[in-house]
Amino acid sequence: MTAPQHLKETYTMNTGVPSARRRRGALAVLAAAAVLALSGCKGGDLVSYDLPAKSARYTFEAQTDGVKTVWEYTSATATKNGAPSLSPCMGDVLGSNKAACRPEPLIFLRYDFDLALDNTAPAGKKHEITVVAYYQESLTALPKVTSLKAETTFDGGRTWHPATTRAAGKDTFTATIDNPLRDKAPGGVGLRISATDSQGDTVRQTIPTAYTLR
Repeated sequence: MTAPQHLKETYTMNTGVPSARRRRGALAVLAAAAVLALSGCKGGDLVSYDLPAKSARYTFEAQTDGVKTVWEYTSATATKNGAPSLSPCMGDVLGSNKAACRPEPLIFLRYDFDLALDNTAPAGKKHEITVVAYYQESLTALPKVTSLKAETTFDGGRTWHPATTRAAGKDTFTATIDNPLRDKAPGGVGLRISATDSQGDTVRQTIPTAYTLR
């Protein structure tokens, strides 16, 4: 399956985190572990797919359990021996296709919501969460996440409110959320995170209910 330039590629998965690789060869779906540190979300699949050799801009979408993630990124030309040894190309494993492949520069997000054992946070108080951005293992230099924006919703996504964010280390950010009183967010607190890296690649992840209030 060959993807045209600037294709908006919508890939709806039943897992939380797809790890995308590009290769010049047959479309294949591999079983692999890619963990999203978010309670209730499962590991993802390693998706191998065919793209033109020329670099192009793509949109990649995934959704599971209501959590929607949208990546926009530039896919560079794959080269031979561009895949890490612990995550080889499909053809290298099966011996059926020796076309070049490489991990795509997708930004993944890991969360520490700092919740109580019942997965709740205090109502009517400021609450700080930590968001860590990371990439698939790669043999090439990885970009740096340069900015992160956090928004919250208390009414199921009808309205969104900006949260204060600050850098807290390499590819690590904190967001301070003004939790409302419990009756103002009966369905819990939803979260929308948008991040950009030094190569202009972006991710936006929407979590309808990140946590509930007590």
